[in-house]
Amino acid sequence: MKFMMKSVGVVIFMAVTLGFLAGCGSGDGAKVINGAGATFPYPIYSQWAHKYQNMQGVRLNYQSIGSGGGIAQIKAKTVDFGASDAPLGADELDNHGLLQFPMVIGGVVPVINVEGIAPGEITLNAELLANIFLGKITKWNDDGIKQLNPDIDLPDKDVTVVHRADGSGTTWIFTNYLDKNSAEWHEKVGMGKAASWPVGVGGKGNEGVANYVKRVDGSIGYVEYAYALQNKMSHVLLKNRAGKAVAPTIESFQAAAENADWANTPGYSVVLTDQPGEGSWPITGASFILIYKEQSKPDVAKAVLTFFDWCYRHGADMAKELHYVPIPMNVINIVEESWRTEIKSDGKGVWQ
Repeated sequence: MKFMMKSVGVVIFMAVTLGFLAGCGSGDGAKVINGAGATFPYPIYSQWAHKYQNMQGVRLNYQSIGSGGGIAQIKAKTVDFGASDAPLGADELDNHGLLQFPMVIGGVVPVINVEGIAPGEITLNAELLANIFLGKITKWNDDGIKQLNPDIDLPDKDVTVVHRADGSGTTWIFTNYLDKNSAEWHEKVGMGKAASWPVGVGGKGNEGVANYVKRVDGSIGYVEYAYALQNKMSHVLLKNRAGKAVAPTIESFQAAAENADWANTPGYSVVLTDQPGEGSWPITGASFILIYKEQSKPDVAKAVLTFFDWCYRHGADMAKELHYVPIPMNVINIVEESWRTEIKSDGKGVWQ
């Protein structure tokens, strides 16, 4: 599959402020805009930023530190926008005076490093995946995995679980899926941006998990799909709600997202895991932007919105190249109307 990561923004120093460049329209006044949060959308955000820099030239500093960090920083007002893959509920948004909107849709993918097993060769389901991350399945030739993969010569090799060590929207999406499908997972672990993992080792960010899995034979982890592509990792097929074994692709992510009711969901906080449909990838999720409704620096707020407007309207092809699903135009129109009516400075609208 085609995967493009241009030289600017390819090197991922995820825990520090990234000085990749982006911008705003001429006349907006701001020269720097600052954001922090999710690693899930980082590959496409860096591409958008690099392209936009060539057109406008205002710098965007984005700290790709995980959704938990992004939420904390926007609440502390240390950044101009936060980014999270775990949507905030309507009450939390209202309590903090925040507006939330979806920016891109993608898939979380279980990735493995098992010698002799090719990408997409092994199929798992929600029960097996939960039992692996609960520590109940400890060998790759476990009877449950054998039953679902009778034609594969599974090795007598220990399973090493790799999970996120930081607060993560990717973890929120992944555990939301397991929580919906495993009563034992729901009882013992539950769902959230962080989890009390029964077993395994932790990596920071999607890239930290990817690096661990690449190094450890017999390992399994979960990452955003672009990281699996970038690192040439072996992904699994998953049986979805319809009982079909599906591969992670832009088409299967789109299938999961196509019936989402964005307009009638408070805060646009649509959860796309375990959606119906024979072609739906079961661990699909949206990534969200958080911005204050009341702005003390209207020029900066306008710069942020101008950048994301450009991403919506001119960044769809780049998103597809990285196997993200662009936000549908009817949803963009709803979102931008909320920018006009809700984001203000001293009573005046910031986005016109």
